[in-house]
Amino acid sequence: MRHHTPLRWGLAVVLALGTGVLGLAPVAAAPAQPAEARPLSPGLVTAMQRDLGLGAPQARTRLKREAAATQLAPRAEQLAGPAFGGSWYDAKRGTLVVGLTDTGTAAADSVRSLGGRVVSVAHSARTLDAAKAVLDKAAKADGAPAAVRSWHVDPRTSSVVAEVRKGAEHSAAVTAFLAPARTAGLLTIRSSAANDEPRTFAAGTVGGDPYYINGNTRCSIGFSVVGGFVSAGHCGTPGSSVVGWDGSAMGTFVGSSFPGNDYSYIRIGNGWWTVPVVLGWGTVSDVLVRGSAVAPVGSSICRSGSTTHWHCGTVLTQNETVNYSQGSVYQLTGTSVCAEPGDSGGSFITGDQAQGVTSGGWGDCTGGGQTWFQPVNEILNTYGLTLVTA
Repeated sequence: MRHHTPLRWGLAVVLALGTGVLGLAPVAAAPAQPAEARPLSPGLVTAMQRDLGLGAPQARTRLKREAAATQLAPRAEQLAGPAFGGSWYDAKRGTLVVGLTDTGTAAADSVRSLGGRVVSVAHSARTLDAAKAVLDKAAKADGAPAAVRSWHVDPRTSSVVAEVRKGAEHSAAVTAFLAPARTAGLLTIRSSAANDEPRTFAAGTVGGDPYYINGNTRCSIGFSVVGGFVSAGHCGTPGSSVVGWDGSAMGTFVGSSFPGNDYSYIRIGNGWWTVPVVLGWGTVSDVLVRGSAVAPVGSSICRSGSTTHWHCGTVLTQNETVNYSQGSVYQLTGTSVCAEPGDSGGSFITGDQAQGVTSGGWGDCTGGGQTWFQPVNEILNTYGLTLVTA
């Protein structure tokens, strides 16, 4: 059973998640409040000041505007119909931007009336998604060249963006793999440094506040669900046993998928309980989870993990395919948040909304880098799980 220190009591619940889950029994979900009425978790603004270079008033304003954009995004997509070209959050303007292939329609006027900024884009999201799907299909069938690090739809450029190792942009293998998107006139290639190789963030056993798989691999808990928690798929396989930070038995991997996906579900018992909390590691107060509304590209986002603890950044991409050495993983979200080995599986959260679990990336928290996460809603849907919320 987990011990409690004063730091772990900050949210009026006896918590202590982190990468172990123990405290009170699951808290029943409360009726949703308007974003403006929800108090910010103490310390969240401080973390955003540190990692995003914002003043405290700027951070509070940004969180409020991002919450409004998050609520608007699915409504705007529905209104736009076939003309929808994607949406993203514009931090400078503080608004949701909606790309449309035709900006002179009644649908465009409806989006504007809701508060969205409408801009013209060359291609619909449907067209771009179809082009990316062709690349995904090729990767699943034959694998992708190692020099192609990732690919995703970028609504801001209305193109399919491929991240390619610098110097390999015109190699035969890369050219052949990317040919479908290039032929369709939808391809943008971005060069990345040779040491920016995406990798997963599992690690060998070290001290800290982790969970351990089969006694020798450390990962981080993502989010509490009824009956257990979700994490990264590369951390373990079905049947793998899990112990907590103190060495006591927690439970077992029930479901796991990697590569292709990077998610897992661990069922717990042995006295471990679930609470709707993401650990702040003393950098910020522990953060309550109230839902899983998807934050648009451009939104701020923070991550909690057992190695580098709490760091923030912004959402860079959605539905990105990342080509790890073990194989491609699809439908990831890219961020500017750093991470290191042992952070795998940890929580990504925007405000009080769960976003996903850490998959992998490149770089570190000293020199910076990029990290991808597997969206939590896909995990919940796959395994029929219910997020534990406050």
